[in-house]
This record gives sequence, structure tokens and C-alpha cells, in this order.
Amino acid sequence: MSSGLIEAHGGTLVNRVVSESDAAKLKAEASSLPSIDLSMKQSCDLEMIGIGAFSPLTGFMGEADFKSVCDSMKLASGDVWPIPILLSVDKAKAPKVGERVALYAKAPSTGERLLQGIITVKEVFAHDKKREIPNVFRTEDAAHPGAKQVMDEGDVCVAGPVDVIQPCVDPDGPEAFLDHRKTPAQTREIFKKRGWKTVAAFQTRNPIHRAHEYLCKCAQEIADGLLIHPLVGETKPGDIPAGTRMECYSVLIDKYFVPDRTALTVMPAAMRYAGPREAVLHAIIRKNYGCTHFIVGRDHAGVGDYYGTYDAQNIFDELDMGNLKILPLKFEHSAWCKECGGMTSAKTCPHGGEHKIFLSGTKVREMLAKGEKPPMEFSRPEVAEKLFGWAKG
Repeated sequence: MSSGLIEAHGGTLVNRVVSESDAAKLKAEASSLPSIDLSMKQSCDLEMIGIGAFSPLTGFMGEADFKSVCDSMKLASGDVWPIPILLSVDKAKAPKVGERVALYAKAPSTGERLLQGIITVKEVFAHDKKREIPNVFRTEDAAHPGAKQVMDEGDVCVAGPVDVIQPCVDPDGPEAFLDHRKTPAQTREIFKKRGWKTVAAFQTRNPIHRAHEYLCKCAQEIADGLLIHPLVGETKPGDIPAGTRMECYSVLIDKYFVPDRTALTVMPAAMRYAGPREAVLHAIIRKNYGCTHFIVGRDHAGVGDYYGTYDAQNIFDELDMGNLKILPLKFEHSAWCKECGGMTSAKTCPHGGEHKIFLSGTKVREMLAKGEKPPMEFSRPEVAEKLFGWAKG
């Protein structure tokens, strides 16, 4: 690219969001079209396709891509891709090939049914869940939230290019974060204006505790800038709400990060909790946003004990990095060492486990549930105050 930034995955940054004039025409057309009501995950996926975060996808996947992704973590084109992006519906509601279908989503804050886009149906095929679930999630346990979600989805997949009319279906909702809701084209422009050629991305669905901060600042030492890029799409019950998390990110950045070297925007994707494969998807997404490096810590995108501690790092060793291009930054499990008086890892600290305070988002949530304020070794005081206030209601 002429800007000097990393190219989008597949070579071209996709944009399927229509202009205002075209949106008006599509809205008029939609009134006479058959329709599909999207789940929250599907609505998030449609936004991600539309804004180019899922480049090179221009719509929901067809059968060839689906099978290739499940079996070999590649699109039919050969580009690395780890998780199917599907529009699954009940068989009785499946449209016909060649039809145009209006896609409606429900605004979380109001429950209003809103037109989000239109799909031109190129394929309708069976949703092979027996292929998808064990390959993507490494389990068929219905207790796994991502696997259970797929189990409950429709048995037929509708594929084809989409035209997105309204990417964010709840722009007035409390978790729209319009000031921070930047498209990949917009973040790339931010990086260009700041003169950043190398950008490290930090993925999070939790407040940033001291271990996260340590990883971020290590990455800042080797990159021109840091993009703190929290996921604000669908998450599982029990996760700390995105609004509370955003307050924590903002207060932390304001006091403890260099403003000229740090950016905060949100990613409107849905969590799959697919561990290693989702780490690869998160890396591809950040590549599309213009990042050259991607922080991969302990148990990235994991849930429960379905994945090994460093499976999400090791999976990158299996990939065609010449195609992926974005560089994973693989960090050891970090902890607060009472002897060192700060954050350390096995690579930097000689002291035994009896001197360490190991941190995790789960531990923070457990402390809050007990009415305990996270200590300084867990969270910055300003962040702890925000979390404690939320926990008290």
C-alpha cells in the first residue's frame, strides 16, 4: 500500500457498506423482499464483513470455503482463515438461490427490528455441524459456549455477497461507542497520520489488569504504536459489560500510557471462545485494521479448560506466515513478583512461584463477586475503583 501499512488480508480491503443514496434504494427494495432475522452473532458478523474487518470476505461463506476452513484453516483461495463465517437458518426458512433477501437485526437496547443489509443468495447448503464443531472448538461438549451456539443454529447455510445498509444497528445504545467505533479504513488513516509503520494490537474482552498492561508496554517497546482493541460484540453471560470495560481502558490510558503512542478503538465482533483458532481470526482482523504485530498471551480466547495454556500461540507455528504476514508476539505467563516488586515472566524473573501473584480476568471477577476490591498487584487503583463501583451496582 502507498501508505506503507500492511496490506489487508487477501490483498484488498473490502467495503460492503453502501452509500446513503444507495441505502435509500435498498430500503425501498427490502420492503418487498423475503427476510431473515439475524442472531446477535450474525449481526456482528455482518458488520465485520461490511466494514472490511473480515477481508477478503464479501459476504457469508459458501460450501467450498466452509469445508476448506474447517478442514485446513484456509479459504478455497488458499488464504489462511480459521473459523467459518456462516448465515445459518432453519431449513423451512431457507431462501432460493438467486433471491435477494433482507437481513434484519434486533437493536439490543430497544428490541427494535432494523434492516441491516441485503444478501444476494448464491448458495444454499447443509450446515455440517459434525464437521465444524470438533474442528473449530476441539470439543463437542455442549457446555462449551461456542460449540453450544453452533449446535443451536440452523441446519442450512445461506451464502452470497452482502450490501450493508446500517453496520451498527444500535447507534444510540449504551455500548455503541461511536467515538471509538472505527472501521479498518479509519484506523489505517489514524496510523498513517501518526506516522506509525508498525502497530501492535492488543485483543481483550476483560478490563486490563497489570499483566495485560505489562504485555502492552513490552509491545510498545518494539512497535511505533499500540492499538488497544477491545471486543464489544456478543460475549457470554458473566463477562464484564463493555461499557464498564471502556471506562477502565480510558482511565488507564489517560494516566499510564503515552497518548501519542496509544490508540483505543473497539471491535464489534462476537466471541466464539474457540481458543487457538480464534486467536488466528483475531490476528487476521487486526491485520485488516492495519496492525503489523498481534499480542498473544496465555489462553487467548479460551474458556474453561478446553485449551492448553499456550495452544493459541503454538497454532501460529502451523500456518503459512507468508500469507498471514502479521507477526504474533508470544508472551509467557506473567505475574507480579513480590521479590522483584513488579510484573515479570519466567524469562525475566528468577524467583519461585511462592513469590508470585498470578493474575487473570477470572480471578478479578471472582474477587468482585465476593465484594473484594482487586489489590494494587492485580489492577491499577483507578481501574479497581471502576470495577468495584460496577460490582456494587
